[in-house]
Amino acid sequence: MNGTAIENFVCVIFNVSFMNCTWHVGRNVSGDTQYFLYWKTSRKEDFTGCQNYIKDNYGRHTGCRFQNVTIENKRAYFLVNGSRNGQNIQSYKKMIILYKIEKLTPPLNVTVNCTEASHGCEIQWQPPLTSHVKRRACFKYEIVIENKADPEKNIGSTSRTESSITGNSYIFESFSTEKRYSVKIRATDNGCLVSTSWGEWSTPVEFGTSQLTSTSSYVLPLISVLAAGLVLFLCTVRTYLKKASATIPQPRDPFHELCPMDFKTECKNQSIMYETEDTIAVIEEVT
Repeated sequence: MNGTAIENFVCVIFNVSFMNCTWHVGRNVSGDTQYFLYWKTSRKEDFTGCQNYIKDNYGRHTGCRFQNVTIENKRAYFLVNGSRNGQNIQSYKKMIILYKIEKLTPPLNVTVNCTEASHGCEIQWQPPLTSHVKRRACFKYEIVIENKADPEKNIGSTSRTESSITGNSYIFESFSTEKRYSVKIRATDNGCLVSTSWGEWSTPVEFGTSQLTSTSSYVLPLISVLAAGLVLFLCTVRTYLKKASATIPQPRDPFHELCPMDFKTECKNQSIMYETEDTIAVIEEVT
């Protein structure tokens, strides 16, 4: 019956090897109609049925999920048929070149290095992941640099877009140390077997005043660390010397140390003792 075949059949490959195919049910079908998808990557192969269906609220199949899909330069053949109360309905057939339906992953390892002296920033990244393209020249990029709003400094939010960038770096020359920025990048085909649709955006990377790589940005912290280390070293040496001096016996100073006895009293006692001894000696001689 006309109007019973599926409509709006779309397939997308994402995250390198995953594929989703979705469709809308026919206009002239009832709630008990069910669809089944089959596919193959060569005319010589046999069709393979879907193993992981997507269903709507009525339990009807409206899509299929695939894993471990190999893109390369392959064509895929799809067949979707169905049944209603045991009766076959109109079939749907379509051939798709797989690399054309790939949604490229975001560019990898986006970094920003700014120098205060040149008032410029170098933005670098790596190509997106794919299973069939390894050459960097196969991609071109679009970059969006946003100037973050700062109400305290009366700075509004603005953005700048650069398209058709080849290579894996870009110099942002309008950098201001007083502003805060963010950058995001996406990729597309540059004349290879790559989808001509733009891929996914990378996660925005913020940069600005707090991320300067000028000389002062690392010399000042280095000086602080060295000063702290020197102070710690001196304190350690002082503590060690105090402990060492406390363990060494010091020589006694006879001139400043308190005498344990009274020298005058001692001398007087000795004189009396000598006088007594002399008196006894004289008496013994007389007698």
